[in-house]
Amino acid sequence: MKYEIQGKPCPAAICTLEAGESVICQKGAMSWMTPNMSMQTKGGGIGKMFSRAISGESMFQNIYTAQGGQGQIAFASSVPGEIMPVELSPNKTIVAQKSAFLASSESVSYELFFQKKLGAGFFGGEGFIMQKFSGNGILLLEIDGNLITYDLEQGQSMLLDTGHLAAMEATCSVDIETVKGVGNALLGGEGFFNTKVTGPGRIWIQTMPIYTLASAISRFIPHSN
Repeated sequence: MKYEIQGKPCPAAICTLEAGESVICQKGAMSWMTPNMSMQTKGGGIGKMFSRAISGESMFQNIYTAQGGQGQIAFASSVPGEIMPVELSPNKTIVAQKSAFLASSESVSYELFFQKKLGAGFFGGEGFIMQKFSGNGILLLEIDGNLITYDLEQGQSMLLDTGHLAAMEATCSVDIETVKGVGNALLGGEGFFNTKVTGPGRIWIQTMPIYTLASAISRFIPHSN
């Protein structure tokens, strides 16, 4: 599968598939396509359907296949931000925030990723459940706002405000760190906890989590009494 990402701040991934090649996407993700793309909706079994549901995705996924020749299909982002392409391999596994999945090669595998540390699950802002992607192929993820990347060395850490962790390589670990000082926690506007991500591995940070955008917009929407 070949792809090209166009447009800002609401991009689309335009994918070109050879005859017989397939792409998997989240329900409702298709934006436009050539007429020779055929669709099939699958759940993949009760276990996989349940896993997707509790990770914030639709229980069903659509599989599009190019028929009789080369085909094209486009997937547009649902919010202003970026589409993050990742080329997965047996040595590269990605853990992403819930609802990040947009589309992927059919050879990409998905499973739940559970936070092992209770504190990170309760207070880290990412929740107990994230998404883990592995295999060989192209993975397309939706990112809120712009994307910043860091490569962390062994034992090197980065502190993130709640919700800013978009994805990380599976070699990284997540924990929480308490904001120092009662006055800072109560009056600083940053809350009591930060998400602590420790390497080795690459992390992807999003500049505007969707709830931050929603909060900013809501201030200008009149509320009826």
